[in-house]
Amino acid sequence: MHEFRVRVGPAAFRIGSAWRGPIEQLERLYAAYPKPPHSDFTVRLEPARPWRKLVRPSVAIAGDFMLPDAAPLPLAQGLLAAEMGMNLQLALGWRRHLLLHAGAAEKDGRALVMTGLSGSGKSTMAALLGETGWRFMSDEFALVGLEDAAIHPFPRLVSLKNEGVGALEQRVSHNRLGPRLRGTPKGDIRHLVPPLDAIRRMTETAPPGLILFPRFGEARAVRDVPPSELFMRLTQASTNYVALGEAGFRALTRLCENVPARAIDYRRGEEGAELIEELWDKLA
Repeated sequence: MHEFRVRVGPAAFRIGSAWRGPIEQLERLYAAYPKPPHSDFTVRLEPARPWRKLVRPSVAIAGDFMLPDAAPLPLAQGLLAAEMGMNLQLALGWRRHLLLHAGAAEKDGRALVMTGLSGSGKSTMAALLGETGWRFMSDEFALVGLEDAAIHPFPRLVSLKNEGVGALEQRVSHNRLGPRLRGTPKGDIRHLVPPLDAIRRMTETAPPGLILFPRFGEARAVRDVPPSELFMRLTQASTNYVALGEAGFRALTRLCENVPARAIDYRRGEEGAELIEELWDKLA
């Protein structure tokens, strides 16, 4: 089995694959990341059936933690399978921080945390901010410190989807982009390597300055999110809140009591970025 190791933020992964192709893609796109000698999690990309290694190759995602009923992906989407496997390990097995399914970016020493339903645009928005003066921290998980509520970076590859692919293709060099994956369960996907500064600074935490709930495709609007609503929304956005017990409750309560929250609607990525800058300047 072919193998690749990488550390993203505080988490170290070992990815094994029955095929060389996905490992070569990981090696190229994660070339600037640390390669740890030890791992927190293992991901395995295996044939769904023995004969599916060569005949209509089909990739099943396995590892320390797995979903038995997860559908396999075609080998052409092996990079996506590896990324999904890494996300799954963190979501089900991480206990050092409160995990929020959220994008994050830092400016002026404080972190913006963006969470919402799939398709809300948080990945695209985090990537756009990372190219326009903010430090990219994550597009998938915001890791919240259990004692101080600081945001810890998890700057893995950015998973751009559908309209977000075109928005970033016009802004970044070709060598920072992975192959275009068509017909995935979430439409067209293309992975983006974060700015080098984000990778080099992935051990630098930042206190949260604003929690945002973006919604893509609606007329421009902004509204306050009160602490009680914020608490309920964030419990739904967390993958390990219940598993952390009292420690998770304390961390989430601290976040809701001390950090302002807003919900925004926007029709285009540029409009969303403008709204964020306006809100950020008002809260500065």
